[in-house]
Amino acid sequence: MSQENRNLALAFLLSALVLIGWGLISERYFPEPRPKVAAAAPATATAPATAAGTAPGTAPTVVGGVPGVASAAPVADRGKLLAASPRVIVDTPRLQGSINLKGARFDDLTLTDYRVTVDKTSPAVRLLSPSGTADAYFGQFGWTGPQAPPADAVWTASAPRLTPAAPVTLRWTSPGGAVFEQVIAVDKDFMFTVRQRVRNPGATPLAVRPWGLLSRRGEGPDLTTYALHTGPVGVIDGTLRDTDVEYKKLRDEGPRRYETTGGWLGLTDKYWLGALIPDQKTKVEARFAHAGAEQFQTDYLAPAVAVPAGGSIETVQHFFAGAKEVNLLDRYMTALAIPHFDLAVSWGWFIILAQPIFHLLDWLFKLTGNFGVAIIGLTLIVRAALFPIANKQYESMAKMRLVAPRMKAIQERWKDDKVRQNQEMMALYKTEKVNPITGCLPILLQIPIFFSLYKTLLVAIEMRHQPFVLWLHDLSAPDPLTPLNLFGAIAWHPPAVIAIGVLPILLGITMYVQQKLNPAVMDPVQQQVFAIMPWVFMFIMAPFAAGLQLYWTINNLVSIAQQWYMLKKYPMPATPPAAAVIDVKPSDPSAPPTVPPKTPPRRPTRGASGSANKARR
Repeated sequence: MSQENRNLALAFLLSALVLIGWGLISERYFPEPRPKVAAAAPATATAPATAAGTAPGTAPTVVGGVPGVASAAPVADRGKLLAASPRVIVDTPRLQGSINLKGARFDDLTLTDYRVTVDKTSPAVRLLSPSGTADAYFGQFGWTGPQAPPADAVWTASAPRLTPAAPVTLRWTSPGGAVFEQVIAVDKDFMFTVRQRVRNPGATPLAVRPWGLLSRRGEGPDLTTYALHTGPVGVIDGTLRDTDVEYKKLRDEGPRRYETTGGWLGLTDKYWLGALIPDQKTKVEARFAHAGAEQFQTDYLAPAVAVPAGGSIETVQHFFAGAKEVNLLDRYMTALAIPHFDLAVSWGWFIILAQPIFHLLDWLFKLTGNFGVAIIGLTLIVRAALFPIANKQYESMAKMRLVAPRMKAIQERWKDDKVRQNQEMMALYKTEKVNPITGCLPILLQIPIFFSLYKTLLVAIEMRHQPFVLWLHDLSAPDPLTPLNLFGAIAWHPPAVIAIGVLPILLGITMYVQQKLNPAVMDPVQQQVFAIMPWVFMFIMAPFAAGLQLYWTINNLVSIAQQWYMLKKYPMPATPPAAAVIDVKPSDPSAPPTVPPKTPPRRPTRGASGSANKARR
């Protein structure tokens, strides 16, 4: 690989690491403080706005009178709040919690399959929490219009427990006799189906507008970075809305309003999602909003529906509250015709490669039962796919070592004539059948694969808390074991900037060995840069997921094996000729080197001086 091509490959590689690494490094070493949250500002829904305006003491309501988040109220204990309101128990294989009959709110759900930490005794992940708590987060459906139930109406349940086999009907009757019902069903995973029914026993038609909202206090546990979107998200008329509805933009620039037929609206964390899914054939008004005191809400309002005298109407919507499992989202997207529901996972630009890599990893995991082994298998599959190109790369690099002395001689001889130097180099490459570009191609092909694996490990919940062997209990987190505290023997946690794990150290060592097998660069400055690069990368890669470190280390080991084989196939001469006696002209490498004269010999002319004749004798 020539110096120019080395620079190109190095620039691409460093750009790749800067692109995907700065977010992780800055989060680990230079974390930004979160916006301060007012101590007395839990999210809560309020009654719909009247014709004269919003209800006293509330934040501005959403378009059409959907309930908005309220102003400050004292923060209460979750247990006390749960005990103080009538509830329907939610009991499924993967969800535990309850639905608040005051407001018919989904405000108490934990995900029984997932733990807060790697420790199996840690509590289950809590997704939803009641209004009035420090981390209030809930979903709700209702109606606006004459006789519609207020947002804090107390409903009557047909049964005390909701299970996948037993739906529950919530009922509320208006003073005028109109009957409002919510028939709630849940599957064995994370999807609720809500059938909103209105029966009008009166003598005049009744007009109502169905709505749904998802409200949250604060921004959740995960920060948005350039590589990961958290917060408001949705698909509006087939278009993903994420970066344009970020928490900061809603706070600084005000609400975002849209009209859409089909789609969904949600608030997402790295691994968890709450999402409203209105009827996919109905055009609705949608909004994302911030209402002060770090309270955020997304909601939709459907068109008015006329309930004839003595008649009834029904609308169907869904509510998702759970883990963003890739295959599960794909299944819902197909079964319920939810457009782009898979984009709830923050794949970003790398979705074209990241999704296939995830599915390959998932298949290997199901085959082997270990995600570390699956990552090793992925590495070997990638290397096998790139083997013909990589083989040419290492063959070219081995040949470059053989012609390196002649290249150096050309550089020295034509150092003042760059045009001639390049011409001689090209002639040498052509004669010796050496193509330095082939040394860069595998690097360029691996960069998008590396990016995609990084994204998969970052956003796919299937990788969360997945162990490998020994001390590696979570491949989606950095390697926790460092020699600085004698691998955990000393009760001391080193600062993040120097807490280099075992895998990053192995990555640096294998990168160093691999570099030693490469042809040496001519430029002394480049030699120094390449000499320290493995150890710099060791620090750069330390905050990355252990799975990514494992992939790179195995990749280095395979590269070392291939390079070693090629060096055996194209060995260096036992005693390489000195640069001073190397013919710079391309020639048969099997022929003995010749020494080109620097200046042609001069033949003395007749009648030369005596001193010249004496010198000749």
